[in-house]
Amino acid sequence: MEFKLNEDQWAVKEAARDFAQNELKPGVIERDSSMAYPTEQVKAMGELGFMGMLVDPKYGGSGMDNISYALVMEELSKVDNSCSVIVSVQNSLVCWGLQEFGNEEQKQKYLPRLASGEWIGAFCLSEPEAGSDATMQRTTAEDKGDHYLLNGTKNWITSGGTSKVHLVIAQTDKEKGHRGINAFIVETSWDGVDVGAKEDKLGIRSSDTHTIMYSNVKVPKENRIGEDGFGFKFAMKVLAGGRIGIASQALGIAAGSYELSVEYAKQREAFGKPIAQHQAIAFKIARMATDIEASRMLVYRAAWLKDNHMDYLMASAMAKLAASDAAMKHSVEAVQIHGGYGFVKEYHVERLMRDAKITQIYEGTSEVQQIVISRSVLKGQLEVPTTK
Repeated sequence: MEFKLNEDQWAVKEAARDFAQNELKPGVIERDSSMAYPTEQVKAMGELGFMGMLVDPKYGGSGMDNISYALVMEELSKVDNSCSVIVSVQNSLVCWGLQEFGNEEQKQKYLPRLASGEWIGAFCLSEPEAGSDATMQRTTAEDKGDHYLLNGTKNWITSGGTSKVHLVIAQTDKEKGHRGINAFIVETSWDGVDVGAKEDKLGIRSSDTHTIMYSNVKVPKENRIGEDGFGFKFAMKVLAGGRIGIASQALGIAAGSYELSVEYAKQREAFGKPIAQHQAIAFKIARMATDIEASRMLVYRAAWLKDNHMDYLMASAMAKLAASDAAMKHSVEAVQIHGGYGFVKEYHVERLMRDAKITQIYEGTSEVQQIVISRSVLKGQLEVPTTK
């Protein structure tokens, strides 16, 4: 097996790293502190093609593979996870969901604006009483003949305040349970769409997270995604791919923590020598390097499986579980390595530590990932897929 990036993948990785270090890093502390939305940075990411990486060029996208997408997410997440989560939702949940399951008219109408970053999209699944259990949808879409009437509340919606398009999961026929759930494309300019206050969060503070209220919103029949009752399957399929993006984000947090720690440990002296030469610190760095490389292989494997149209459900769950644990563990270690300096904003690691926690929660908690993995294992799906 060859572990080698091709020239295009190296190029996009370097472009993302250069952008993150030179364009995102200078103002990231201030944006985090003030919860300022990264308007100019998002615009620039659109110009670089990062907002529609997985979208076919015929719809205005970059037409890249999932490994390239993972590379971009990793580099952005070493620096600014508010920006990287915006990229993740736009690519994994919104654009990919529309491209994979939308009809041609829907693709032509929405994808070009989304892929360019002109419009931001949001994925609206979670509710006050429907988080990990996505079957418990209280938002309803009543069939009125030529349209649906949408009512309900969604919360924890990334890009909720800036988005122009929502992909909304709603219950159409309660009697059918999860088979009575549908997915709809909703434009935020329509009457009855209201955005709640921006959430004041522990981490990813400059991304905008909101509660969204829908009150008698008329959704045209042509804005339903897929056949009647496809909504729950749509959500699960989209989230499985989205886990690759969040696993890549978590990998970036761990890798960013590691890079900052190595740099600091080489410069900081204690007891007459750089702290990197003390075994207590050197062993921490060794464990960091090992866990990060293991997570990276899981992330790349999941992306490779998706690129090759193979089953990636368990692989993406494994990648997210391992990478998010590595992000949490090693961002904490990075603060410890930095000592008192790690506790102040100037050295960046305290922000990475705060950002890390959400990777164990959103787009499927770590507990949900273990359910997905264990079910796959018990069904006898642990064998590594191969191609002949």
